[in-house]
Amino acid sequence: MKKVLFIDRDGTLVIEPPIDFQLDSLEKLQFYPGVFQYLARIATELDFELVMVTNQDGLGTTSFPEETFWPAQNKIIEAFENEGVRFSEILIDKSFPEENAPTRKPGTALLTHYIKGNYDLENSYVIGDRNTDVQLAKNLGCKAIFIGIDINPEATLTTTSWKEIFTF
Repeated sequence: MKKVLFIDRDGTLVIEPPIDFQLDSLEKLQFYPGVFQYLARIATELDFELVMVTNQDGLGTTSFPEETFWPAQNKIIEAFENEGVRFSEILIDKSFPEENAPTRKPGTALLTHYIKGNYDLENSYVIGDRNTDVQLAKNLGCKAIFIGIDINPEATLTTTSWKEIFTF
């Protein structure tokens, strides 16, 4: 059975823009320190499938048009692929929080095929910077790695270092 790293995008792989929390231009694109070096090592040295799972509030609406999202998203994927990191799947929920969509993290509707498939979720992880990522891990039956400065007692590991994630 395959283990999976379900990895959040904003605040985990890339720095979340602090003003509007939308990565909607290449000028705002900044990668999380150490992510290339250590995620590449995870991808080549450890036995995990990599899946990007991200909430993008209102993607496709006038407040967050898709034409401003995709250039940055495509650059992110290209940059990781250039470093040998390939995501087997990229799952994007476009709903707003108040919609309470089952596809929105911490909901698992986008991940049903992992729950029903031949995956070792007990030894898999969700990596993210929000409590919803930790809750998603619980909902999937995975462990959580929380990226942040405040300790999250429900996470298996709390850190701000991709090196520490790799070592762990």
